[in-house]
Amino acid sequence: MSSDVIDLAGAADVRAANRRLQGRQGAVAGGRFEVLNPGGAHALAAGLMDDVEVVIRGPVGYYCAGMNKNATVRIEGAAGVGLAENIMSGEVRVTGNASQSAGASGHGGLVVIEGDAASRCGISMKGVDIVVGGSVGHNSAFMAQAGRLVICGDAEDGLGDSIYEAQIFLRGAAKGLGADCVEKEMRPEHEVQLAELLARAGIDLPASAFRRYGSARSLYNFKVDNIGAY
Repeated sequence: MSSDVIDLAGAADVRAANRRLQGRQGAVAGGRFEVLNPGGAHALAAGLMDDVEVVIRGPVGYYCAGMNKNATVRIEGAAGVGLAENIMSGEVRVTGNASQSAGASGHGGLVVIEGDAASRCGISMKGVDIVVGGSVGHNSAFMAQAGRLVICGDAEDGLGDSIYEAQIFLRGAAKGLGADCVEKEMRPEHEVQLAELLARAGIDLPASAFRRYGSARSLYNFKVDNIGAY
């Protein structure tokens, strides 16, 4: 399939590029775009609503593919803060590392980070699936409400702090768990679900190599005995 090429080293700026990607200048659903020389631009490919494919050949800055809905976005490089923030559906993939708050507040869709993710990955996630091929920084899945965070490497301190009903699958070691986050039984149905998610993400690892974490549900209602944990 031929691509509509947007070269940010030329006359195009990010606002104009986003208008094209968002379909405001004749783009149609099912189209394919190739963005060249992104140069760490912020908010690139944000607010996409249509079933389009966007390949960004290079590193991006803050909030790339934020609020994504239906689109498939692939970043060939690293991503700055807030990758795929508030994603609703579709897929966002970065081949390198991602900075803080990747997938924050995501409601749906799939975010794949082939490298490492920094702190607060999946903070306040509300249904998104996030798969990290490497390790994550501190306070990842903080206040995660729904969805799944899969970590193929290790996790820094505060993993799952104040977690609600989201699930965490960790292959490596956690430096420390956050308040109300506990290890849970990895039942056969969880292995099946995880295996399907790993396959979608293109990661060839056995689900049996992961441990599952979630909420102990002791912070759902205020208890004065738990005041130190709030």
